[in-house]
Amino acid sequence: MSYRSMLGAAWLLVCSLAQAQGPAVSYIKDVQPIFTEKCVACHACYDSACQLNLGGGEGASRGASKMPVYNGDRTQAQDPTRLYIDAQSPAGWARKGFYSVLDAQGSQAALMARMLELGHNAAPLQPNAKLPDTIVLGLSRSNMCPTPGEFDAYAAAHPQEGMPLAVTGLTGAQYQTLQQWLAQGAPIDEQSLQPSAEEAQHISAWEQLLNADGARNQLVARWLYEHWFLAHMYFDGGKSGHYFQWVRSRTPSGQPVDLIATRRPNDDPGTHAYYRLIPVQGAIVYKTHITYNFDAAKLARVKALLYTGDWQVSELPGYGPQRRANPFETFQQIPARARYQFMLDDAKYFVDTFIRGPVCRGQIATDVIRDQFWTMFQAPDRDLYITDANYQAQATPLLAMPGQNDDVGSVLGLWLRYRDKRNQYEALRSAVYADAPAPDWSSLWAGNDNAILTIFRHFDSATVSKGLIGEIPQTLWLFDYPLLERTYYQLAVNFDVFGNVSHQAQTRLYFDLIRNGAEVNFLRLMPPDSREGLLDDWYQNGGKLKMWLDYQNIDDDTPTALSLGEKNPKRDFALQLLQRYAGLNASPDPINRCTGAFCSRDGVPAPIQAAEQALSRLVSRPAAGLKMIELMPEATLLRVQEKDGKREIYSLLRNRAHSNVAFLLGESYRFQPGLDTLTLYPGVLTSYPNFMFNVPAEQVPQFVDALSAVTDRTGFEQVVQRWGIRRSHPQFWSYFHDLTQYLQEKTPVEAGVLDMNRYENL
Repeated sequence: MSYRSMLGAAWLLVCSLAQAQGPAVSYIKDVQPIFTEKCVACHACYDSACQLNLGGGEGASRGASKMPVYNGDRTQAQDPTRLYIDAQSPAGWARKGFYSVLDAQGSQAALMARMLELGHNAAPLQPNAKLPDTIVLGLSRSNMCPTPGEFDAYAAAHPQEGMPLAVTGLTGAQYQTLQQWLAQGAPIDEQSLQPSAEEAQHISAWEQLLNADGARNQLVARWLYEHWFLAHMYFDGGKSGHYFQWVRSRTPSGQPVDLIATRRPNDDPGTHAYYRLIPVQGAIVYKTHITYNFDAAKLARVKALLYTGDWQVSELPGYGPQRRANPFETFQQIPARARYQFMLDDAKYFVDTFIRGPVCRGQIATDVIRDQFWTMFQAPDRDLYITDANYQAQATPLLAMPGQNDDVGSVLGLWLRYRDKRNQYEALRSAVYADAPAPDWSSLWAGNDNAILTIFRHFDSATVSKGLIGEIPQTLWLFDYPLLERTYYQLAVNFDVFGNVSHQAQTRLYFDLIRNGAEVNFLRLMPPDSREGLLDDWYQNGGKLKMWLDYQNIDDDTPTALSLGEKNPKRDFALQLLQRYAGLNASPDPINRCTGAFCSRDGVPAPIQAAEQALSRLVSRPAAGLKMIELMPEATLLRVQEKDGKREIYSLLRNRAHSNVAFLLGESYRFQPGLDTLTLYPGVLTSYPNFMFNVPAEQVPQFVDALSAVTDRTGFEQVVQRWGIRRSHPQFWSYFHDLTQYLQEKTPVEAGVLDMNRYENL
């Protein structure tokens, strides 16, 4: 008998024994907790390996696909494969190219069973040792997705690459539970999450609002839906872990939802659409979990902003490419002040949607931004698009955005057309603002703690935090309403992750113009004679050519009303901003901006204060004087543990310096490694940890000394060996999931399982 035949006979024996054993394994009680602990960190969202999403029974039964979602070279848009949306059954997914990982194939075990067996039988990983370089990890790993018939060839070629991949694996009990469940036929007893009675009352109130009759109500509801479609809503008094999302349905409230599955939220629904709130299903993962509070105060605020006043709607706009391209025309009947104020109230949410975003792999957008910068917002009373009707009428036709036509052959012509429109708008804006009062501190919005934000980029992902974190950045952004709304529509509403190379290129190129617009808005706050110098600093090494080719000339004549130091006005502005906005700064930062002898937070235990004091020696120093920075990953998490078992978690972020961020290709040629710095801040400031260190609080000074002494990779690996948590660490999962536990303790509403697809093999 051949080895393959023996495996088949063994599987049949396992199946018969599993069926003869007592109670069946419960998916919801026994299996999903294992998936959540050991699988979801790699198998969630669009960047799931082989699109196998194990966050819930729907994804497990859907199976796997060879078709990658992220493909920047495809010439044709791909059919969307959004879980819970684009098909409703395994048969429906099979028609889209998915194949089962749960079904046995004749005498052969299910593909998942064989993948788990391959991992279980592989040679054990040497505890906390570096993995062999032959195991390719991270985003450079090929999308190897063997079908059941291809598994034997895969196993022969990759004997060490079973599941879970290249990490401390399942416990013996977990392995037996999953194999028993699979042998029993992988029954899924999962039931959809249902709202509580109190949540149902909230849902009814909101659905009643958004589905009210009348042209005005319908227009507002459409605009609100397009701004909420990514949100995970939660209610005061709701159950912990219950979140809801807006969808469009063919059926009204009180009836089962009949989902309208369009590519984009602003595509024609093809019928009368009802706006419905449905529960978010499956495991909550941090990278897609962008929350929004639907409390009573928010309901009252939305009504006051958007459902009052004497404005009227003469005719409802249609749908189509032009309506998507220019939401300012589509929704021009809704007062601009109300739209902007609505977005300002929850500015972090909106910036999260297009900076952190749920597309899960964002380098198409993130390589156009710097690694750390601060953002502010123009006050509505000083935004001329809101206060000057004539200017608004002139500007609106120029605010259209590309990406609606994805003809590959027309991409250059489309780009040039929209670039020219944008530059006409910038010229108009500059001329109109030149006649307006000079900007002062009242030009900046200060309505709540969303008013100042910090953005960190980690190569192909990014995070947003309230407050001003880190050293004073090289660039600062200033959003007005036209810029904030365009950014949201271009990168969230209109962006199609399944789109072709033309759509993605147009999105990226226009975001470059958006970044430039935010920078130019900020420059108007600076003294006129300093603006060209600041711009030159931001656009070095070929950046001036890009400025000449694609950007409108800046205004370097009109004055500012801010009193700023002549030597370094940008720094003086930042220091005044910190002082004036101290009451709104949700993230005071004595570690990175230490101005005295004490570089730690007040109100934390003495061992943590001492640790922060030592760690402050690593930050705000260029890599030219701290060589280990060049060896650090983008986003490292540092766990400092006290003797009593308590711990604090810090994000240690590498800020890569760039000569400019103005070009689509060749980013590595614009790195300035000697100018890289580190930012250290308490909290989890990434969805994708690249590595972890666990350091006893009393050893932090030694840890800092060791890192400071590193001059080459060998020295860095010695630090990793002593304090690092490699994928092979026996307690890897305990440390990894402690990050989620930390989030649950500090920000329970926003907590979710982190992603380890980018965890490096240091």
